[in-house]
Amino acid sequence: MNPNSPGQPKPLQDHQFKTSDFTLSEREHAYGKNVHLLEDPFLHTHLLRLCAEGTEQPVINELIQTLYSNLLKTIVNVEFPVITTTTQTRMATQHPEAIFDSPAIDPTVPVVCVNLARAGTLPSHVCYNALNYFMQPKGVRQDHVSIARTLAKNQHVSGSEVSGHKIGGGIEESVVLFPDPMGATGSTIIEAIDLYKTRGRPRKLIAMHCIVTPEYLKRVTSAHPELIVYAIRLDRGLSSAAVLQTMPGTRWSEERGLNNQDYIVPGGGGFGEILNNAYV
Repeated sequence: MNPNSPGQPKPLQDHQFKTSDFTLSEREHAYGKNVHLLEDPFLHTHLLRLCAEGTEQPVINELIQTLYSNLLKTIVNVEFPVITTTTQTRMATQHPEAIFDSPAIDPTVPVVCVNLARAGTLPSHVCYNALNYFMQPKGVRQDHVSIARTLAKNQHVSGSEVSGHKIGGGIEESVVLFPDPMGATGSTIIEAIDLYKTRGRPRKLIAMHCIVTPEYLKRVTSAHPELIVYAIRLDRGLSSAAVLQTMPGTRWSEERGLNNQDYIVPGGGGFGEILNNAYV
């Protein structure tokens, strides 16, 4: 029985499912409305273990899978459009009222996961695989961009360079996800977005990070104000004691989370290295 078929009684709608209002739990800050620093003890606990000295493979990959599957869930709840859907349950053969009326994520929205090799390879795969279960698979795509930091003589990051890419189409009206664990200097995300902006007008551009720095947020929000940033944690460990007592972003110009080689402090070491056991 199809509840929408001619001659069939229209199912009654339960008031509790008329709207969907997910509330994001996030830390207060002054970085702007497009930056979301999650208040999530479950994710913080897993990230703590991931960054701890002595954590190694295969636990590292398991933690990344947990972190990104849950980070994706949060982002989908907030950023993806919701529709009202109606379907029969198995009980409909006995009870015509057994109509499952519920808000649901709109499965028709196209989504692109961008694998920023090498630290972003596993996070992107986790997101891509999960999206295929509740979005229309033909509308979900994974691209691959080989991108790396470029260093100046003093070992500071001077930028990023794309050495190759496999981009499977345009991004018109797509949600484009950049799952990259560490938002350090911002050079990688800026370069990647520059690349994608030549391929259409996206619905949303969303960066997905485990950790970000104040320096990263300043650069990316200046270069691409429309970028939406989600992070489990903000690291500003090299800031002064006075700055560390302030709400993040109120003394933004004085906050510091990068050392002289542009690694995050306290951070967790280079995630490209620890994920691949390749310390080069």
